[in-house]
Amino acid sequence: MPVLIELVAASLLWAFSFGLIKRHLADADPFAVAAARLAISLLAFLPWLRRARLPRGLRRRGMAWGALQFGAMYALYLAAYRDLPAYGVALFTVTTPLFVAALEDARARRASARHAAAALLAVAGAATVFWRDPAAGPAWWRGALLVQASNLCFAAGTVAFRALAAPGASAGVAAGLTAWMYLGAVLLTGPLALVGAGGGRLDLDAAGWGVLAYLGLVPTALGFFLWNRGATRAPAGLVAAANNLKVPLGVAISWLVFGERADPLRAAAGGAVIVLALAVAREKTATRGFGRRAAGA
Repeated sequence: MPVLIELVAASLLWAFSFGLIKRHLADADPFAVAAARLAISLLAFLPWLRRARLPRGLRRRGMAWGALQFGAMYALYLAAYRDLPAYGVALFTVTTPLFVAALEDARARRASARHAAAALLAVAGAATVFWRDPAAGPAWWRGALLVQASNLCFAAGTVAFRALAAPGASAGVAAGLTAWMYLGAVLLTGPLALVGAGGGRLDLDAAGWGVLAYLGLVPTALGFFLWNRGATRAPAGLVAAANNLKVPLGVAISWLVFGERADPLRAAAGGAVIVLALAVAREKTATRGFGRRAAGA
């Protein structure tokens, strides 16, 4: 499958998730939802745990990075839905490719004020959408911070996967590495769900269970496999553009399909600031790819 199709397909799958989570899963224990969703994804990739025949060291590193990219990321991301509408979560994911670029700069021991400025602009643009909104309050800022922490976990995992899976790795090797990453994520979120306030219980109706199964099999299992595999072969600029495709799509779907509302003037102003942030980052990230290997990954 061409790399562009893999990245765009993953972003399209994720774009529909925001509204589904807000409508059906926002009130559930985020640790339990994350554990169940990732367990479903692990089951989908279970045959590749042994079939790929990965070296033991690579399996261990895959589990560790999977616990971060999938486990910690989902726990933080799902918790944000208690404080933000679906379109707010979608907007605040805009910084993910900027975090990826910043982590690559840190790996290569180079500093980039451009990426730091772009990240701050992107957050400011997302915040503009709900600024002075009567429904917004301290909870919005807590939700925004949770999404940023989630973005950082996802970005770190993306950089690590690129280092662990060589650009020419077969689909079977990528699937095997993904399977071990899901195992690591389940081993992190499972115990957190059991010791959390909900004790690992999920009180969902039939629609909620259906949504959870869909999210585990499609946006998570398939979406993350396509994303990480595509990210190993694409230049940084293409990865950033594909990632940000889910932001306007997620916002539009939340408004048009799930009935959420935002002030159109603030939305336009915020969108303009986000576009400016991406333009600030684009000059540097579009002209270079990611590093071949990540030290210590």
